Amino acid sequence: MAEAAVLKITLAYSPCAGSVHERLLELAPGAKVEDAITAAGGWAALGLAGVREGASMVGIWGKRVRPEQLLADGDRVECYRPLSVDPKVARRERFARQGARGAGLFKRQRPGAKAGY
Repeated sequence: MAEAAVLKITLAYSPCAGSVHERLLELAPGAKVEDAITAAGGWAALGLAGVREGASMVGIWGKRVRPEQLLADGDRVECYRPLSVDPKVARRERFARQGARGAGLFKRQRPGAKAGY
């Protein structure tokens, strides 16, 4: 199979909660993840200026990779934001607000059903 003359890459990023943007990029063969970010204008152009450029805050199809990772045709490069709240802390606060009653998997029960079903 002949190597593609151009790599078609999708760059996905989320500048704020609740919005995801995608850009289609065409890069030269042998391009790296950092080349895709640079082609899109850099972290600041993506609305992710607070992200450290050296940090591994990028992934391909949901798997974290280093910026030096080579790209293949059809890859989806994802730029991640740092978490604003620690998930463990958020869960504890949510549980404190809701209490033990009405929390968990079995919140809604059929009338007359046994506990836990």
